[in-house]
Amino acid sequence: MTANQTPDPTVLDRPDVLMVLFHPRPEPPGAYRGPARDLMIPVAADVAVGARFHMQAPGNPNLLFFHGNGEIVADYDELGPVYNAQGINLLAVDYRGYGRSGGQPSVAALLADSHAILTFTRQWLSDHHYGGPLILMGRSLGSAAVLELVVTHPQQIDGLIVESGFAQAAPLLRLLGIDPDRIGFVEAQGFGNLDKIRTYEGPTLIIHAEFDHIIPYSEGEALFAASPASHKQLLQIPGANHNDIFLRGMSAYLEAVGQFCGVCRASGGPSAE
Repeated sequence: MTANQTPDPTVLDRPDVLMVLFHPRPEPPGAYRGPARDLMIPVAADVAVGARFHMQAPGNPNLLFFHGNGEIVADYDELGPVYNAQGINLLAVDYRGYGRSGGQPSVAALLADSHAILTFTRQWLSDHHYGGPLILMGRSLGSAAVLELVVTHPQQIDGLIVESGFAQAAPLLRLLGIDPDRIGFVEAQGFGNLDKIRTYEGPTLIIHAEFDHIIPYSEGEALFAASPASHKQLLQIPGANHNDIFLRGMSAYLEAVGQFCGVCRASGGPSAE
């Protein structure tokens, strides 16, 4: 890749793109009454993003989860206990402007904040004596955050899960009603998800719906093919689309995630060093 092809997805930080790429909404009124821990993670001098850590046991695998563009951490209140029953701690985090978070969402903020979130999470887990493996999971837009982290901090994580993730930005923009040519966007300026996953050799799980109507299954196949991991798996959820992937494939989905977390625990990956 030449100098003039260096990815710079922040070129997407323009109003007409941001309004279709991000769909923030506040957390519903009323405090969450479950056993999870509500946290505010500082990501800038005057901005913090909300997080909800569903912690079951100190030795469990820890799944740091970045959700899709129309979701908030409160949407995973019912799934937290489901993951806990699987022996997994679910650590769900928001983006700027989402849920209880301050600030406004942008591509630049999403990528930059992911670093601060990882640093905070690792320290919090250490301070509270949660010693299980740390696994990154990104759904849809969240795939950009986790792939940003695996290329910059591979030594700090034990595994990668990408669910409904995108390999290229231009097709997604077109589907969302943005003509890349009109805004002068070329794929070399994209998130670079394919190039980023090529750098990560740790355990990798790709989950994608067979009939994803937003991010086609072929995008998941492309990410899987690009991964150099010696332990990698591509799970197709038959008959599902982008929004019902978990409901249609719950059993296979949870089984794959549970088995994957077991692999990461057994591998004693870099974050334990």
